[in-house]
Amino acid sequence: MHEVEVVVAHRQRVTLRVGDVFLKVDGDPAHAEIEVRAMALAPVPTPVVLWREPPVLAIGAVPGEALGVLGEPSGASAAAWAAVGGVVRRLHEAPVPPWVGVGVDEVAARLDGECAWLVDNAVLPAEVIRRNREIADGALRRWEPVFIHGDLQITHVFVDGDEVTGVIDWSEAAPGDAMVDLATLTLGHEERLDDLLAGYGPGADRDVIRAWWSLRALVASRWLIGHGFDPDAPGCEFDVLRARMRER
Repeated sequence: MHEVEVVVAHRQRVTLRVGDVFLKVDGDPAHAEIEVRAMALAPVPTPVVLWREPPVLAIGAVPGEALGVLGEPSGASAAAWAAVGGVVRRLHEAPVPPWVGVGVDEVAARLDGECAWLVDNAVLPAEVIRRNREIADGALRRWEPVFIHGDLQITHVFVDGDEVTGVIDWSEAAPGDAMVDLATLTLGHEERLDDLLAGYGPGADRDVIRAWWSLRALVASRWLIGHGFDPDAPGCEFDVLRARMRER
């Protein structure tokens, strides 16, 4: 008998691990549908779908270790980060998935709402929010949609040595801004951006990536707090926002 490990648990989703099988229970069945469709279309290593019985999706484990975790230095090599950049490039060059993504107007509206909530609830000093909202404006431009993962956190990419073995958690995949994936992957690991882009190749806009660092940290904070996570842990979202105050 395998022990049951709780990997993630909050009001929207629970993920359990039983041996080499992950069971994802999601309150919104559309998330699992997108995940299965996205993994079938993505030209990159993904987990094997074992079965699906809504609201449960069973997938196989991928080999290797996560590229890192938010709040701690990544132990992966520069070559591994470059390999990840190459995988992200392949995804972005693939045909765009046939469902609707989030547009710039929707992103801007959500950003305004989240910043207002942060100010009204004094979650962070108003000047930190104001400065990061100003930086985030750099991401609010029209982009050419590509196939993005949408939630390409460092814990969602697995490597074995310098080889990418799998990319997990595809429920937010959609047509979108390529810089979202590059920014999400390096959020809190800004020192690894050069390594990532060495593998990604031309076309990355560092100013827009920097803008998405601020934008993502701003819009994620309320959700994290409401679901039992701490965006004020060392190296996490609040530190990302404070770091912008030290920049010219």
